[in-house]
Amino acid sequence: MAWDRIALQQAVAEKIGDRKFIVVSNREPYIHVYADEGLRCITPASGLTVALDPVIRACGGIWVAAGLGEADRDVVDSRDHVAVPPEDPSYVLRRIWLSKEEEDRFYYGYANEGLWPLSHIVHVRPVFREADWKVYQEVNARFAEAVLEELEGQSGFVFIQDYHFALLAQMIREKRPDAVTALFWHIPWPNPEAFRVCPQATKILEGLLGNDILGFHIRYHCLNFMESVDRFLESRISAETSSVIRQGHETLIRDFPISIDFEAAERRALSPEIERKRSAILADHRLRNRLLAVGIDRMEYTKGIIERLDAVDRLFEKYPRFIGRFVFLQHGPLSRIHIRKYRDYNDEIYHRVMDINERWRTKDWQPVILEKSHLPFDDVLAHYRAANVVLVSSIHDGMNLVAKEFAAARADERGVLVLSQFTGAARELDRAVLVNPMDTERFADALCQALEMPEEEQAERMRRMREVVRENNIYRWAGRIVNEMRKLV
Repeated sequence: MAWDRIALQQAVAEKIGDRKFIVVSNREPYIHVYADEGLRCITPASGLTVALDPVIRACGGIWVAAGLGEADRDVVDSRDHVAVPPEDPSYVLRRIWLSKEEEDRFYYGYANEGLWPLSHIVHVRPVFREADWKVYQEVNARFAEAVLEELEGQSGFVFIQDYHFALLAQMIREKRPDAVTALFWHIPWPNPEAFRVCPQATKILEGLLGNDILGFHIRYHCLNFMESVDRFLESRISAETSSVIRQGHETLIRDFPISIDFEAAERRALSPEIERKRSAILADHRLRNRLLAVGIDRMEYTKGIIERLDAVDRLFEKYPRFIGRFVFLQHGPLSRIHIRKYRDYNDEIYHRVMDINERWRTKDWQPVILEKSHLPFDDVLAHYRAANVVLVSSIHDGMNLVAKEFAAARADERGVLVLSQFTGAARELDRAVLVNPMDTERFADALCQALEMPEEEQAERMRRMREVVRENNIYRWAGRIVNEMRKLV
């Protein structure tokens, strides 16, 4: 069937009915801050929340998340609830308050110095501290209490997001075994040999098997997970049903490739406002009458930003005809700078950009422009529309939604996506120019190919990618998960 917002609403009404629907994530979909005009509501730089927001708008329900905005407490009621989005409230946001120490140990510590590098094979050593693990357990328990409060004794579906809450479903199940829980793991799952370095490996696996459904982006990650369970736990694994049975409870292991709201992104990209922004970008004297490649990422070591800078540098060496004719524009906010590895990586990006510009710049041309800032989604779409090429060079990525957003934005069937073969998106978007970002020579060649690709070939590739993203949109992703959850009631 064709999935859209209305189809998802109908599926939820039929399959969930009057049961409560609760989404849980660490990052909240809306943040309240102080501004000159008073309180202001903004959307965070988070692919997860951008993807999920249209789903819960369609479904209604309650979203439980950490409230970290400076003005978040000023807008909630006595139950820490606020209706969102502010311009058209369609669901309730329940905020959980974390202390600075809890945020440091739960989020920056165990989740992002431990589980994040453990799951992404980018040769960054994970760090596991016992104090971080203790707070990770405590925060999972706090969120479990909030979910139980929101269920209010009613039957319900709990949709948990990501590696921050590996223990949550097990904690919910201890008090409400009737609640149906599904967790979607938004990042890769490592092979068992890599996973075994985690000191809490068995506890993480036991927690995840508290879910009724455990979802990953691609089948390969499902297989890695089941192999990890087979290595570390007493259980029965069924290849036929793709499930794990432990202590009488069955967990279904499924691949659900996440996506975007294609129609909304396409419609907004075609608006007059985006066209004005696109024109303003191309009128910038640094970009005017030049070929433009764009990267839009958090400044984070899995995204392969250094590798794409190396490819740009090599492009000028191998193909000097691009000197003065081509500009690479890298946009993205600073990320997790509380962690030293991230601070060092940001410094490395800055120095690499300076090196390239010092080597190649001319009197009226600079080859690389670095903008360390968060772009509102309208500006992101305008950059997609302005770009000749978009670069996605992740060294390891669960999916990567930049690639899918770019395809949705290009109704003109122009522009070329250069995409890392180490992203989940590469499985679906095989008409992109696929690269190994670690192979600088071939990466530079691919960039040259993309910049000089004939319009007919651009159109054929983009048309096929757009068809894939249109069909496999965020509503289809959510609908498949809801269908699986409903079967368990």
